Amino acid sequence: MGKINFGRVLLGGFVAGLLMNVGEWLLNDKVLGSQMKEYFSQHNFPMPAGKAIAIAVVMVFVTGVVMILGYAAIRPRFGAGPKTAIIAGLFAWFGIYLYGNVLAVAFGIFPSSLLPLVLGWGLVEYLLGALVGAALYQEA
Repeated sequence: MGKINFGRVLLGGFVAGLLMNVGEWLLNDKVLGSQMKEYFSQHNFPMPAGKAIAIAVVMVFVTGVVMILGYAAIRPRFGAGPKTAIIAGLFAWFGIYLYGNVLAVAFGIFPSSLLPLVLGWGLVEYLLGALVGAALYQEA
């Protein structure tokens, strides 16, 4: 069993985070932009801007790195390759995307009518990020 190659974790994680950030931008700006503006306006929520968006972008990059670190950690047990990348992507999706969005709906912060679209989009986004990021990973 090799040691974790943290340089490759950072590389794969950064690329995964980049793909996921592009996916988030497409979802939140292009696909749901008008619905988000309307919903935020109706509930007197401020539209995310500047600092909030910067924090979100950084956190998605961190999520990508943590997801690929998870891939590297479970790789000895499940083997290198797409199956293990999908497992790592599912762990990240369940722990972050599913959890956060279901709670947002439960607390009335997010409309339940959009939940299936958002969860499906996030699942594809996380699995693609995990597959590409894991493909860049090699043991030390």
